[in-house]
Amino acid sequence: QVQLVESGGGLVQAGGSLRLSCAASRMWFRVNAMDWYRQASGKQRELVARITRHGNTDYEDSVKGRFSISRDNAKITVYLQMNSLKPEDIAVYYCHMLDSMGNDYWGQGTQVTVSS
Repeated sequence: QVQLVESGGGLVQAGGSLRLSCAASRMWFRVNAMDWYRQASGKQRELVARITRHGNTDYEDSVKGRFSISRDNAKITVYLQMNSLKPEDIAVYYCHMLDSMGNDYWGQGTQVTVSS
């Protein structure tokens, strides 16, 4: 069974930084996209950042220039470096992985709270 385990969330002051990590226990097939989503209270889950197997990245407009996604294919791990955090970044952050067979997997979510 594939499990994604997230870490790195927490409470930080506005302007501070956090680094999220998400490691897969195993993958039976090649992992294509690795993503981070977030869901704020009362809102829909939204895509924050995506990285392809070849390292191409894409970001939601509000986090461009502040967040950076990276991955380690050998460790089946994806990271999200979050700098200059704002109160509007408060949400539960979820990692997501899509393999080459079209199977997708989700992490359990990690809370990010930013105090103003």
